[in-house]
Amino acid sequence: MTIRNALTVDVEDYFHVSAFADCINRNDWDSYTLRVERNTQRLLDLFDENSIKVTFFVLGWVAERARGLVREIAARGHEVASHGYSHQLIYNQRSEVFREETRRSKSLLEDIIQLPVRGYRAASYSITRRSLWALDVIAESGYIYDSSIFPVHHDRYGIPDAPVSPYRLKTPEGQFLLEFPLSTATVLGLRMPMAGGGYFRLYPYALTKYGLGQINRRKQPFIFYLHPWEIDTDQPRIKAKLLSRFRHYNNLGKCEGRLQQLINDFHFATAWEVLSEQHLVEG
Repeated sequence: MTIRNALTVDVEDYFHVSAFADCINRNDWDSYTLRVERNTQRLLDLFDENSIKVTFFVLGWVAERARGLVREIAARGHEVASHGYSHQLIYNQRSEVFREETRRSKSLLEDIIQLPVRGYRAASYSITRRSLWALDVIAESGYIYDSSIFPVHHDRYGIPDAPVSPYRLKTPEGQFLLEFPLSTATVLGLRMPMAGGGYFRLYPYALTKYGLGQINRRKQPFIFYLHPWEIDTDQPRIKAKLLSRFRHYNNLGKCEGRLQQLINDFHFATAWEVLSEQHLVEG
């Protein structure tokens, strides 16, 4: 049986990333030149060339300024999902602010594409043990699935003992969401993140292929993510902390070629289609 995996794109620009939050004030975002439209168009063309449909988790801030891009994503047959509105870490937000932004982003995207938005992904996977309350807000806001929980140890995110395969999640207040956790694999007895992004650029491609293949060999789908800025080698360099610069700029020049190799090596679909194939979608 061929296993299809979820390929996803977090539609944000280079100046939105959490790693730069201490040196870029979000009140200044409008002073930066948007590069996300051009980079997302390159990804759309790549997906067309390979005849695959994927999920785009679109940041509400971007959607307000690039409505045509959001419409084009949907017109090309891809799934549009929400990446929140302001790319703030949930555990640093007040619950009422998070609730307003979560509903606002869904309403905005649905108004643009005139289609339901089913999926949500938090900024920097910031649903952790201290922000589990956000799952109830996501469910109350009308989302059907979430892809925000990373079952790893990390300085900014992660719930290490969370399930590693898609599952039906019960929120703290007793509601239900489908959860598509970010993918991990076991290498030399250690659980390692394999879902994409900076890990995809850091690891040798052979390690990524092995780890993702391990998940498929278990007869489970994986979920993979990247950002449009990860194929943009000409983006401005931000004067940030050494670790932040390494995480952001490491191997940008290799990302697009590796992505093409990944598409050649595995089968992909949207997150919603993969969850449906796992018989987790009711009705």
